[in-house]
Amino acid sequence: MRGLPDVWVRGNEGRSKDGEDTWSAFDIVGHLIVGERTDWMPRARIILEHGEARPFDPFDRFAQMKPSQGQSLEQLLDEFARLRKENLAALQSLNLRPEELTRRGRHPALGAVTLSELLATWAVHDLTHVHQLSRVMAQQYRDAVGPWSAYLGVLNCAGHSAP
Repeated sequence: MRGLPDVWVRGNEGRSKDGEDTWSAFDIVGHLIVGERTDWMPRARIILEHGEARPFDPFDRFAQMKPSQGQSLEQLLDEFARLRKENLAALQSLNLRPEELTRRGRHPALGAVTLSELLATWAVHDLTHVHQLSRVMAQQYRDAVGPWSAYLGVLNCAGHSAP
């Protein structure tokens, strides 16, 4: 996405069914940064240090909106790359054993979850947003492809985000 014009990275899909603005590629990268800072490794540490005794802090899915203002996409991509590298190094340094992966934590909405489930969710969360990025960016061509839109699933996908 580095070097793409703003029309590509700032465009979104319009309004969702519930009337909310949808996210642009820029917003998605900002969201991934917030997750790197406040979600995955902090929650892994909570599980390892407190188990179910301390619930996770709630995650604000829209927290990226203010900190991303005034930033370029290149700055966000650099920040995401830095944070991801740090988090993967921190995860590796834990030298997790199989029995630690079964340790449980407490999600504020889902209840008991294991460390293994959290780590798997981290990977699938990324893939969900890769899917969302391709869908949002493809929307830029919705009119340009004409009747071929019937054959292009990415243009007909309604999204798969959480409610």
